[in-house]
Amino acid sequence: MNSPDPSARTADGAPANEGVVQEQTEGGLYQGDLGQLPLETRRVLVQLLAGPYLDGRRHTRLWPVLVRDETILRSRLHDLFLELVIDTDQQVAFTRQADAGDLETPILLRRTPLTFIDSVVLLFLRQRLTQADVRGERAVVDAAEILEHAAPFERAVSTDHAGFAKKIRASVEKMKKNSMLQKVRGDVERFEISPTLKLLFSAEQIVALTAQYQALAGDLDVHIAAEPQAEEDTEE
Repeated sequence: MNSPDPSARTADGAPANEGVVQEQTEGGLYQGDLGQLPLETRRVLVQLLAGPYLDGRRHTRLWPVLVRDETILRSRLHDLFLELVIDTDQQVAFTRQADAGDLETPILLRRTPLTFIDSVVLLFLRQRLTQADVRGERAVVDAAEILEHAAPFERAVSTDHAGFAKKIRASVEKMKKNSMLQKVRGDVERFEISPTLKLLFSAEQIVALTAQYQALAGDLDVHIAAEPQAEEDTEE
């Protein structure tokens, strides 16, 4: 069959091949689009992939679409070896690598390594989130509280208090960058804790980690208390 003549015109002056172009783009959002998802569903998928999470309180237009199209979104993410995690009560959703067992799969999501101090800070934030949920309040903390909580572990990472405080500030910045902490409007030193932490750390994991860290903090306290005596003995 001959190709349509791009110079051909109809009686009213319109391009004679206009119907052909229309047929080529029909069903797509732009010319050459082979996607099958509606525009709003694609926006949800992009937000989930861009991360770090979709927040129903902030993404008010995307959340109803996520709920409506959950099945097809899970299917698309499974094609990428990703799992969709949703908390309908908190209205948050995010993706993580699917547990493929022994199957070797490519890793799509960027992973942020955690330092010892990062894990201490995350544990504290997760505990505060649980406490706020019980009271029915927003989980808000300030930088001074985080530093105070981490103080028992100072000796484990630094003998210099200024250096330790610097590590805490760096950890807080990392939490902000990964949206685990969000600035409270009008107060640069106060942050709201993301509800996604409840999904990242189960109650059982929190109990286990808390016990381990409390034991470590106790060992450090004993070590710190005993060390001055050892120094005095040496001087004598």
